[in-house]
Amino acid sequence: MENENPEAFYKRLREQLGESTTWPSNYLYKFIVQSDASKVDQIHRIFDNTGAVIESKRSKNGKYTSLSITVNMKNPDDVIAKYKEVGKVKGVISL
Repeated sequence: MENENPEAFYKRLREQLGESTTWPSNYLYKFIVQSDASKVDQIHRIFDNTGAVIESKRSKNGKYTSLSITVNMKNPDDVIAKYKEVGKVKGVISL
């Protein structure tokens, strides 16, 4: 996504999700963030009260934390809204 206009990326993602998935559906988000408790907490709060299952794992040297978040989403627009919300957390990498 780095070399691409974010809106073009999200438009393509919306189309792909619409074609490949029957909604509502479980969706797996994967993020990497520096192992800063406040950043990890920010991401947790974004998914509060959604029924999300969040697994976190620190890197071998402890510098980064990977977050795998499985949550039932209503449609592709809801999936993209969460990506945009998490994207506001400084330094987060979406996979």
